[in-house]
Amino acid sequence: MGLRFRPVDATFYDLFTQSANHLVRGAELLAQMLSEGADHAAVATEMREAEHAADETTHEIVRRVNSTFITPFDREDIYSLASGLDDVMDRMDEVVDMILLYEVQVLPTELSDQVEVLQRCAELTAASMPNLRSMKSLEEFWIEINRLENAGDKNHRRILANLFSGEHKTIEVLKLKDIVEGLENSIDAFEKVATIVEQIAVKES
Repeated sequence: MGLRFRPVDATFYDLFTQSANHLVRGAELLAQMLSEGADHAAVATEMREAEHAADETTHEIVRRVNSTFITPFDREDIYSLASGLDDVMDRMDEVVDMILLYEVQVLPTELSDQVEVLQRCAELTAASMPNLRSMKSLEEFWIEINRLENAGDKNHRRILANLFSGEHKTIEVLKLKDIVEGLENSIDAFEKVATIVEQIAVKES
């Protein structure tokens, strides 16, 4: 007798893509927050809305896992990827919130390099999520994210060196250091997502 397979719910792939697209929006808003003359309160409000939308997508993934008999890949991996994507959004939201709460008006121009890294990571992640269907063309994704994370590390060290050069007041250094660390954490969170994708691809192959 031939084997009969139950159909797999492919909606997960669409939801992961949707989740990653939220990150593209989050990175765009973060770039706006750091731009000269930005309305910080308005951008922060948009970011909270974007973060809430991202949370809803994450909750939908979890609900679907809990109600689906056959998932496209291991349930724990689905939870991990959904959580990883959500963590990235949370990290970027924290940076926006800090800029607003600390009332930082002038930000070091070097921060734009980190935001560019974040935007590139977001774009790559969004473009790669549909490839989970076939588990193809994913290796380029995690290799490039790793390269970008290394570039972010170099930017991070350079920015910190500038902060502690004596050109900034102590209170400004404390505020800016939190923001700089927040950007670094956001980039690291993208690398965590790439690592999860790599683990899934290896397991499914």
